[in-house]
Amino acid sequence: MEQGIVETKYFTLRTLCAGVFAAIAKPGQGAWSNAGIIDLGDELLVFDSLSTPSAGDELRRQAESLTGKKVKYLINSHYHGDHVFGNQVFSDTTIVSTYVTEKLCKEKNKIEDYEKEEQDMNHYLFQLKNQIDSTEDNIIKASLINQYQEMSKVLDDLSQLQIVLPSLLFEEKLTITGSERTVKLYCLGGGHSPSDTFMYLPKEKIAFMGDIATENLHVPIYNPEEFLTILKRVKQIDINILVPGHGNIADLTLCDTLIEYLSFMTQRAKEALQRKLSREDFIAEFDLPKEYKEWKGVNGIKANLTTIYTYLLKNPL
Repeated sequence: MEQGIVETKYFTLRTLCAGVFAAIAKPGQGAWSNAGIIDLGDELLVFDSLSTPSAGDELRRQAESLTGKKVKYLINSHYHGDHVFGNQVFSDTTIVSTYVTEKLCKEKNKIEDYEKEEQDMNHYLFQLKNQIDSTEDNIIKASLINQYQEMSKVLDDLSQLQIVLPSLLFEEKLTITGSERTVKLYCLGGGHSPSDTFMYLPKEKIAFMGDIATENLHVPIYNPEEFLTILKRVKQIDINILVPGHGNIADLTLCDTLIEYLSFMTQRAKEALQRKLSREDFIAEFDLPKEYKEWKGVNGIKANLTTIYTYLLKNPL
């Protein structure tokens, strides 16, 4: 085993520097997104809790086994289930998020009828299976297969899944200081979700980005204008190592790639609106550049083109 690397069923745990670890999700195994472990000195901080209680449990077990310390804080980057469904494993810690993320976790993630939820998930998986069987695009097919595998893992854990909400809330910035290390939490708005938090370690120049940054993925867009603004502001921060919400450890060049991606789609949507093309015609004639042809995502680029077109239709830039 390579030094500084721990392999688990759910993720590969990589040492970024002494006391700072990145958990990089293994596709289709129940982690679904990446996470972070930070040794603050006397206690630990964990960034995101993964997609299932089983994966979250392994994340906490690895964190406390590696360091001999207890988790004190859990950060939720945003409300999406693949980042917060492991929260119950950390119910005895201080769970931190923005006010907006806490509100959305409460509204969007609540489970009132587990039997109905199970039926709905089985129906969704059935639909995914049909899509997999009927899709000829190999990239879309691979994305659908991964979605099917990940959602199957969530279904496996559904009977034990409890929605645990954040308890320490902030708006734009929060600093957490330990005896040996300080971390800074920032929310610069909502690009991927209505409220996106990332974590920065100023001394180490390491950032855990949540889904503000992802690798080779048509990550769903909430607000394209804010997404671009956030990425450009992140570029002004002194970051050497960047841990995306999905994908491999990178640096700030990943932000450049995403800025180019969002800018390209925005420009094409503007041109389509100037030509008075309908949304359907815009998407039908859109020619996907070769640099994005291998990017994953169950809806490919089409869902993001739809979002940007609709946004610009209502909010001309």
